[in-house]
Amino acid sequence: MNRAIRHTWTAGVAIFTVLLLALTYVQFFAARSLEAHPWNNRSLYEQFGADRGAIVVGGDPKAYSVPSDDDFEHQRVYADGPLYGHLTGYFSLVYGATGLEAALGEELSGASADQFYDRVLAMFSGDQPTGASVELTVDPELQRVSQEVLQGRRGAVVALDPETGAILSMVSSPGFDPNELASHDAASVIAAAERLNGDPDQPLVNRAIAGDLYAPASTFKILDTVAALESGRYTTDSQLPNPQELPLPGTDVTLPNYVGGGCAARPQADLEFALEQSCNTPFASIALDLGEDAIRRTAQNFGYGEPLSLPLQVTPSVFPEELNASQLALSAIGQYDVRATPLQVAMTSAAIANDGVMMRPQLVDTVRSSDLSVLDAFSPEQLRRSTSADVAGTVTDLMVEVVDDGIGRGAAVPGVEVAGKTGTAEIGSEEGLNDSWFTGFAPADDPEVAVAIVVEDVDVATGSSLTTTGAKQIFEAVLNK
Repeated sequence: MNRAIRHTWTAGVAIFTVLLLALTYVQFFAARSLEAHPWNNRSLYEQFGADRGAIVVGGDPKAYSVPSDDDFEHQRVYADGPLYGHLTGYFSLVYGATGLEAALGEELSGASADQFYDRVLAMFSGDQPTGASVELTVDPELQRVSQEVLQGRRGAVVALDPETGAILSMVSSPGFDPNELASHDAASVIAAAERLNGDPDQPLVNRAIAGDLYAPASTFKILDTVAALESGRYTTDSQLPNPQELPLPGTDVTLPNYVGGGCAARPQADLEFALEQSCNTPFASIALDLGEDAIRRTAQNFGYGEPLSLPLQVTPSVFPEELNASQLALSAIGQYDVRATPLQVAMTSAAIANDGVMMRPQLVDTVRSSDLSVLDAFSPEQLRRSTSADVAGTVTDLMVEVVDDGIGRGAAVPGVEVAGKTGTAEIGSEEGLNDSWFTGFAPADDPEVAVAIVVEDVDVATGSSLTTTGAKQIFEAVLNK
């Protein structure tokens, strides 16, 4: 009898121990993996049942949750979806979260460390936790103007406050409607995703900060000019060789001057004329004289090669390595394998505008808890000194001439000095189409906004008209506020 009791007791202790160990494992070791498991419907119901905070622009919510009449309690809604979709991203039952919905997912869901006490209070009160709201730095009027500038074409616009780094607008075209991907109807979401992913125009790609990136073309000549002035070998009075064609070393190919400007008027050119008319051969000769390391170092000083978080992740811009002479000459005019985001090009102009200081670009102004107390607030932060104030001032004067008397005249604003630079990137199109650029800032003497605009697959005349007049619209929208 005693033996039977002893065996029963031993078996009971063993079972209890196994259960205790299993519970400990589940609670402390396997909890995260079980929560993240794709078959864990409870986790999905929790996430989509939560009242996520809003993403706000200019005081108006652009992403917010509303009560849902299905099993998930709340439905995510996107106001002006195609205009803000690349910023907000989407919160999808099928595909997860993208954009700010992903980057600030903990704050929006109320799960961040800063919201711990809010969660405790909600637990004791029996209320459902509410996520924090996220207020963006974007100006809603400027965002809409930036979208209109692109006229439905493929391309992107970025506008920054040079003094603070605040992103005033960021548009990628074509856009998409995140409401289609946030539906609780899985079949319709999958159908929308297949259509969007199969679209050759790639509407889901945020061209402003990601994707395949662009050849920055002649906007890169701003950096050549900085490198030339910093070297001490060149001044604004230096005379540069300006042949209509420059033989590329080691090849049978020549680099022609830009045919749309007035380069043919002078066999030699100073920096002002070369930048004003966007002549290729003088800048190629500067790069060949200074060498690859000097040009790369200048590019790096302006942010090439560095990843950024806005908190959206930015693809680093690229200046190639181990170049031969002909490749260096092409790289100096923003071709060959040089690749940049429109954000990078806007940051370059912003650094010149801000006396050579590059500020960290930021998309989020304030994060507020459900009781409106501030959890986090944007504070301007210097990212680096890209060049000296003297060099930045000289480059500003040269960029003003591009708009006053050069090929950037379309960006001129009456009564205001505008600094700018155009660019035309050859993309190998058999139809002779190019990617067209404009970057610059205004007012030149007290900058309020720096901008970069790129439009894909356009002829030279159309591209120049779209980008320069588009920049003018953006400058006027800011200056007339």
